[in-house]
Amino acid sequence: MIAASLFSGCGGMDFGIKAAGFQVVFCNDFDKHSCCTLVHNGFKNVVHRPVSEVSGDQIVSVSDASSDGIDLLFGGPPCQPFSKSGYWVRGDTLRLDDPRSDTLAQFFRLVEQVQPRAFLLENVHGISYSGKEEGFRFILDRIQSMNRSIGTKYDPTWSVINTADFGVPQTRVRFFMVGMRDGTRFSFPSPTHKQREDQSPTLFESDLEPHLTAWDAIGHLTPDPNENLVVGGRWAELLPSIPEGENYLWHTDRKNGEPLFGWRTRYWCFLLKLAKNRPSWTLQAQPGSAIGPFHWDNRKLSWREMAALQTFPESFCIDAPRVEIQRQIGNAVPSLIAEILARSIAVHLGYSIPTRPPLLALRRSEQIPPASKVARVPKRYSELIGVHAAHPGTGKGRSYERKAESGKGHPCG
Repeated sequence: MIAASLFSGCGGMDFGIKAAGFQVVFCNDFDKHSCCTLVHNGFKNVVHRPVSEVSGDQIVSVSDASSDGIDLLFGGPPCQPFSKSGYWVRGDTLRLDDPRSDTLAQFFRLVEQVQPRAFLLENVHGISYSGKEEGFRFILDRIQSMNRSIGTKYDPTWSVINTADFGVPQTRVRFFMVGMRDGTRFSFPSPTHKQREDQSPTLFESDLEPHLTAWDAIGHLTPDPNENLVVGGRWAELLPSIPEGENYLWHTDRKNGEPLFGWRTRYWCFLLKLAKNRPSWTLQAQPGSAIGPFHWDNRKLSWREMAALQTFPESFCIDAPRVEIQRQIGNAVPSLIAEILARSIAVHLGYSIPTRPPLLALRRSEQIPPASKVARVPKRYSELIGVHAAHPGTGKGRSYERKAESGKGHPCG
C-alpha cells in the first residue's frame, strides 16, 4: 500500500498512516524544521518547499507505485482562515478571501494530477460551520469539476470527529473527508470510546469503552531534569489555586474560586490544567506564558508528554528549541486517529488488514490517583477580587470594538 503526504508537519498523520501498513513514500512541507523532524524519524523523499511548487509528476516519480498509481494521498492544509478562535474574537474571518486558504486549492490540484485511489483531507471543524462553509462548498465544487475534467468518480464523505471517541487521550475535534477514485462511498468507522459521566469505571455501562485519560498517556512519564518546565509570567503563582480540569473560569463569579476575572473574558486555554481522570484538552501550537494545558503538577508539559498525548509512537524523536517543538507537536493530527482511518481506507480499497488492535492504541491504567490539592490564591492577586463584567458575546470582544473605533467598521459588516 503506497501513500504520499502533503502539509506533513512533523508527521502526526504520517506515523499513523505508516502504522496502518502503508508505505509513506513522499512527504512535503514548507517549514524546514518540520522537514528535519521527518528526516530525523526515517521518512524518505522529504521535499522542503511550498506545496505550490510540488507537482503530481514529482510525487508519482518517487512512489515506485504499481500501474494503478498511488493508493492514498493525504494531508491537512493549514486551517487558520477557518479557525474557531477567529470567529469568537472578530465575529467572522476572511475564510476563502484569506490568502492562506489557497492551500485547499493546492491540495486538490495535486489530487487531480496524481489521481490517487483515495484521498484523506483533515482540517479544523470550523470549515463546515453552518453559514460559514465557503471552504467546504469550495471543496465539493472542486471535486465535481475535477471529476468532469478527468473522468474520476470521487464521491466524498466527511465527518467531524472528536479524537477522544477513538481512543486518543485528548479532546481534539477535527474535520475529515475521504474520497475514493472509483466512486465507492467511504464509511467512517464508528466510535469506540465514550465520555463516562461519573468518572467511575465500575459504574460505566455501555458498549463503548470510557475515554482514555491524560494519566493513561503520561502518568508513567518522568520529565527530563534538563528540560525547563517552570511556568513563568504574571500568572504563574495563580495556577496552583486552580483545580485539575479547570481554567481561569474557576476564578469568576460563576464558579467556586475568587472573582478575579469576568466570565469568558480570556481565551479558554488561559490557566487551563489537565485532569488525571479525563482526556487532555487540545494541545496548543503557540501558547503564551499562561496558556495551557498545563500539567496537574503546575508545570509545563514535557515534549515527550505532548507527543504521548498526540499518540506519536514511542520511537518519535525531535531535536529543536522548546517553542519549535510546541509548534510542531501542537499542530499535528493525533497519529492514532490517522491509523484508524487509514486502516478503514485500506479495507475499502480491497486490502486485507490484520484483525489486531491499532498499533498506536494506548493501554488503560489500572488505577488513577486522586486529584492534587488546590492551593489558596496568593495575596498578590487579591487586588483583582471584585465585580467583573462577562464577555458580551461572539464577535463583540475588545479587538472587535477596537476595529470599529478605528473607523474600519465591524469585521462582519
